[in-house]
Amino acid sequence: MKKAFGTLPTGETAYTYTISNGIITAEVSDYGATLVRLFVPDKNGKLADVVLGYEDVNGYANSTTYFGATVGRNANRIRKGTFQLNGKAVQLPINNHSNNLHSGPDSYAYRFWEVVEHQQNSIIFALNSPDGDQGFPGNARIRVTYSIIGTSTLSIAYDAISNKDTVFNLTNHSYFNLAGHERTEMAMQQTLSMGARFFNPSDAESVPTGVLQSVEGTPMDFRTPKAIGRDLDADFEPFRLQGGYDHNFEVFCSPAAILRDPESGRTMAVSTDLPGMQFYSGNYLKDQGKDGVYYPKRSGIALETQFYPDSVNHPEWPQPFTPANTPWHSETWYEFSY
Repeated sequence: MKKAFGTLPTGETAYTYTISNGIITAEVSDYGATLVRLFVPDKNGKLADVVLGYEDVNGYANSTTYFGATVGRNANRIRKGTFQLNGKAVQLPINNHSNNLHSGPDSYAYRFWEVVEHQQNSIIFALNSPDGDQGFPGNARIRVTYSIIGTSTLSIAYDAISNKDTVFNLTNHSYFNLAGHERTEMAMQQTLSMGARFFNPSDAESVPTGVLQSVEGTPMDFRTPKAIGRDLDADFEPFRLQGGYDHNFEVFCSPAAILRDPESGRTMAVSTDLPGMQFYSGNYLKDQGKDGVYYPKRSGIALETQFYPDSVNHPEWPQPFTPANTPWHSETWYEFSY
């Protein structure tokens, strides 16, 4: 199903498209290749929309939360917006303190994507990103495919190719609340487990310092499931700097993270082929969302699969550099159980 999703001041109209397997239903928009709604049953079969979002396209166009959006060419932060590629400096726009965040103000999240194919349980979006776009080299062709696989899994797959050496590090920026997006008070009561042995401490501008710090003995240790809010009031330097969880964690195993709402029984296991995951506890949320719901601080969490932030300036870390004319592929799976 296709339906209008509002009109921007430019006169451009956005649309949403529904995909479903009869159990899980997703609504995605051609604006930002964005996941707008995701209906998942609970242990009693009751459906709830488990992602935060806005009522129409103008909410997305006027926001910096990136609810549900596709982010690229490079997700997360690059220190001072610069890095070396083939011995030459690449300079990206500065849009977050003195750094580049999500590739700059003209992010893929704020663009219209072409719908290449729409079937009952999948949709493919495409975007052409010209040489020099956002400062990145190479004419890039990018596709994002949303698929509902089997009875319980939402897959988001990314495919890209460029005619020059470039960077590909795309992610989806959904915020989840498995109790239902309107149950804002429940987000921090949900339990999270991650097998990560280390995380990336960040400076006051949320850029990794270059250290890989063990989670052992810190509030960052989710190797045993715990409520997200349990340790948020701890006297812990990373929390003082970032206002809570907003850090990259090592992806060590599959699934990389398991989120569970104890009341509804909804559980989401996140698996990825990428080496890192940014866990953000919504520390600065303050938004009027869809269905008349106001999203206060910490009313949803993001689990963004990615290369480590600023990895382009840390050659010792896994790298997002992709050679010219070489296909790049990545996929993240969100498997639900009840």
